[in-house]
Amino acid sequence: MLRKAWQSGMIAMARSPRIKTFMQNSRATSFLSEKYVSGKSVQDGVRRAQALMAEQGVRSSLFYMGEYVDTLDRVEENVENKLNVARALSETALDIHVSVDPTQIGHHVDPALVEERALKIAAEIGRGAEISAGQVHCLMFDMEDASLNDPTIRIHNLVQDRGYPTALTLQAYLRRTEADLRAQILRGSKVRLVKGAFAANADIAFQSRAEIKDNSRKLISMMLSPQAKEAGFYPIIATHDTNLHEFAIARARENGWQPGDYEFEMLLGVREDVARALAERGERIRLYVPFGHDWWPHAVRRIGENPANAVLLARSLVS
Repeated sequence: MLRKAWQSGMIAMARSPRIKTFMQNSRATSFLSEKYVSGKSVQDGVRRAQALMAEQGVRSSLFYMGEYVDTLDRVEENVENKLNVARALSETALDIHVSVDPTQIGHHVDPALVEERALKIAAEIGRGAEISAGQVHCLMFDMEDASLNDPTIRIHNLVQDRGYPTALTLQAYLRRTEADLRAQILRGSKVRLVKGAFAANADIAFQSRAEIKDNSRKLISMMLSPQAKEAGFYPIIATHDTNLHEFAIARARENGWQPGDYEFEMLLGVREDVARALAERGERIRLYVPFGHDWWPHAVRRIGENPANAVLLARSLVS
């Protein structure tokens, strides 16, 4: 109950324009942006991605921040920055996922806008993929709150059916995810499994950490099954839990998956020592690398994922 209340409070803070403006203009909170964000511009994000690959052999999922937007000008700004990241693929030969939230590209303005804009970004990513063959380029659809599950899956499937490189995020805390994952395995999709940072009622979501971890293990086993491999499915396991890492590696080896057939993803600024250790073992690792001016919603959700991180927020407010 405490954890759910904490998460709900952090999400409310993430969405408050007044709090966002105060936090993003406060010197006291600047360390939060430096910890979790790569910079303000596309160039900042690309430079961080290049450094991660050159220095650690770690790939990136670049995310231009700016979620839950409700004006057309902000939608167009988001789309242009996603396109700029996609264009950078052909210039750098980086293996990059371009992450996008449906609300960034028009869902709250007009859901009909999302299809056109998603296809435009995916087409640009497709051109980069043709130049640097063998890389795992894709338009990665992030999953937001539970109300957006069906619209996000629908637009992912449409982009996939058009032949563009794309991937879908599913959340282990939701009860429906087992069925959603089974459908994506049959499609031979790329799926990133995350825990899920949103709060939801017990009728649609597991409530305890133990339940969510049990479901994570079940879903990871599905992702790394012989059936998934045969279908051409590509697993992306996004967790900082070292026990789940070891569980996934064991399931992979049992079923004939080798490093490079799947990957692990983690967040920039969160347990990067774990990411480096896995990369040194030969595992394919990717970091979620956000950039942009609106860093507060992203940073506060990272705090909200764990009540123990309250000290970070308290430190910023009393500094």
